[in-house]
Amino acid sequence: MLELINISKTFNKGTVNAKTAIDDLSLHVKKQDFITIIGSNGAGKSTLFNAICGSFLTDSGKILLEGKDVTLMPEHKRAKFIGRLFQDPMRGSAPGMNIEENLALAAGHGGWLSVLSKADKNIFREKLQLLGMGLEDRMKQPVGLLSGGQRQALTLMMATINPPKLLLLDEHTAALDPATAEKVLELTKSIVRDKKLTCLMITHNMQSALELGNRTLMMNHGKIVLDIEGESRENITVNGLLEKFKAASGHELTNDRILLSEQ
Repeated sequence: MLELINISKTFNKGTVNAKTAIDDLSLHVKKQDFITIIGSNGAGKSTLFNAICGSFLTDSGKILLEGKDVTLMPEHKRAKFIGRLFQDPMRGSAPGMNIEENLALAAGHGGWLSVLSKADKNIFREKLQLLGMGLEDRMKQPVGLLSGGQRQALTLMMATINPPKLLLLDEHTAALDPATAEKVLELTKSIVRDKKLTCLMITHNMQSALELGNRTLMMNHGKIVLDIEGESRENITVNGLLEKFKAASGHELTNDRILLSEQ
């Protein structure tokens, strides 16, 4: 479904500030895979997503999506079939537009000043009701007035209202309080399952990384150092995952944010 073939990216190449963010990385993602990705700061997780989305061109390698070479395709064209959520709930929606207008824009109906049919409005209301946040009765409210959790749930709906070929979740619950984060994660699981999406999710929570989806990757210095699925993933503990990371990378995982999330 998604094929990354020996992709690399070095920023500030040829200078003293040169930084290799992705190092000869290859990955095959099968259709309907739900892959969780974990790694320290600077491991290359978000850079990997940027490469897939086309935020920059890789220095080498190929990116194929459903057999089509998208390596040189610009970001705005890839956005038509790749959905993405960020850690910041303020990204991914237009704060000055109301809920209804944001949904219209995401659905391809024009957004601001667009004329929606009664049927379209009813569909939006039904979808909002599934969020369980009462937004179906506030469709005229500006998105900028919503809480972080409400806005992130809305952004998730916007990113999947026309099911993308690939959904990328970049620590999309990290900025939310624990209760809201859990609610958004449950919503994420149901949407990915019901729409049969192919999904990659970056998380700093190792327990979530093992419980969600069907496959877990660990990254280090721009490389995938661990890729587990099936029985080996089902039977592994967080401590076991840390031991495997140490064996594969040659050092212990020292990221405080990840380790504290396991306390």
